[in-house]
Amino acid sequence: MLVSRRPAVAGSFYPGDPRELKRMVDGYLAEVSAEDAPPKALIAPHAGYVYSGPIAASAYATLAPSHATISRVVLLGPAHRVPLRGLAASSAERFDTPLGSVALDRAAIDLALTLPQVKLMDEAHLLEHSLEVQLPFLQEVLDRFQLAPFVVGDASPAEVAEVLELLWGGPETLIVISSDLSHYYDYRTAKRLDATTSAAIEALRPEDIGYEQACGRNPVNGLLELAKRRGLRARTLDLRNSGDTAGPRDQVVGYGAYAFN
Repeated sequence: MLVSRRPAVAGSFYPGDPRELKRMVDGYLAEVSAEDAPPKALIAPHAGYVYSGPIAASAYATLAPSHATISRVVLLGPAHRVPLRGLAASSAERFDTPLGSVALDRAAIDLALTLPQVKLMDEAHLLEHSLEVQLPFLQEVLDRFQLAPFVVGDASPAEVAEVLELLWGGPETLIVISSDLSHYYDYRTAKRLDATTSAAIEALRPEDIGYEQACGRNPVNGLLELAKRRGLRARTLDLRNSGDTAGPRDQVVGYGAYAFN
């Protein structure tokens, strides 16, 4: 069993110095505010903070009213480093960031491992950034919480939805899906594609989201399937791309933030 999963992208995707990291995250959060009831689930981007941090903050700011209520976060993100079938759980006791350690909810993970599509696979987690970059935001907006993290590979919406349903819980449980949108199109093309993806998310239509529209298509579509079944409503909180934040406009990456109530 792995004791702790060490940060893989501190110092590159986000600052490795805890004071600088806290200042950056708090600065992004200060620019936005919650305007609706706290969500049951979020979709947030996972690029370097200079690119997607402001968009991610618009998702995490919605948690301010429930900062003391949420005690478990079920976090799903796509596999970028290790190909896999199904969902990969971690054997670690905690995930570390420059802001401290987040304990893993071993009971929730063990429950998920009773499903055939979930397996222990630490190598899928060790270098994966899609989950790691969400943690400093969660550490800043929530009081105390445990984490149930899963790297999602080749998995159907139904397989992902089954895991989320099993761990759905009550108001103490938050679902977070980590995903960027389109990759490396020109600015105008990306704006068009990402608007189409946002419309599909708001309509809870997983069948309308293809691989070229979101790198986290598999976990996103699992959430959309379950949200539709449970009668949730999705709303877009922010929709921009790297050409709007910190990059050139010839090849951009899209970022969206979404809340589900």
